[in-house]
Amino acid sequence: MYLPNFMLQSKLAVVTGATKGIGRAIALAYAEAGADIVLIARSKDGLEQVKEEVEAYGRQAYTISSDIKDYRKIISEVDQLIGDKPIDIWVNNAGINVRSKAMDVTEEEWDQIIDTNMKSSFFLAQAAAKRMDKENPGKIINVSSVGGHVALRTGVVYAMTKSALIQMTKNLAMEWGKLGINVNAIGPWYFPTSLTEKLLEDEDYVRDILDRTPLNRIGKLEELAGTAVFLGSDASNYITGQTLFVDGGMTIYGF
Repeated sequence: MYLPNFMLQSKLAVVTGATKGIGRAIALAYAEAGADIVLIARSKDGLEQVKEEVEAYGRQAYTISSDIKDYRKIISEVDQLIGDKPIDIWVNNAGINVRSKAMDVTEEEWDQIIDTNMKSSFFLAQAAAKRMDKENPGKIINVSSVGGHVALRTGVVYAMTKSALIQMTKNLAMEWGKLGINVNAIGPWYFPTSLTEKLLEDEDYVRDILDRTPLNRIGKLEELAGTAVFLGSDASNYITGQTLFVDGGMTIYGF
């Protein structure tokens, strides 16, 4: 049989930042592909809405309402919710960006972005890996950004954290490969999310983006979700330590 299995039947996936944009798209794609989902986000109302959407696919959904920086609480609640069930896929998606110029970055912004995008992602990946081994191999997927690979005009601290996620992905893949754990990352360009909606209302800004995008359009969330399904499925079993840039070709030349 040469057609690999892209489906996720009977798998359990955890998605952080699961109520909006990229996280919601990934969670719903996973449910459609057959996985049960642990949804993590701050908004209780948002969690209930996505929970209903997951259950509409006939899958089970669990919810954890927490700021991603409180990773110890999240780890404890995951343990309480699913007990000894193995985690098959963990997606570190939650993140923030403050588009300050380097001269204007405050220590408060620094701490907030570093703790949210980088520190929490590492310790949650660590917790996920402790539930995975050769008997229960799993996939860890970090949502990075093209900003972790090429220089952008603002958001220097955000870019630093996303670059760190790319390197973290490589190192964890190297260390945990012997445990049967695949660690990969996704590097999105512009997609319609709460982080980009105001920027995408600016016609000049959008024109500038498209000038740097060979496919000459903004991405669709289902196109990004498809990449996440691939990396979570058996079809990607021999891929680890990689960052797949879902960017319409932007990183061919960058800014």
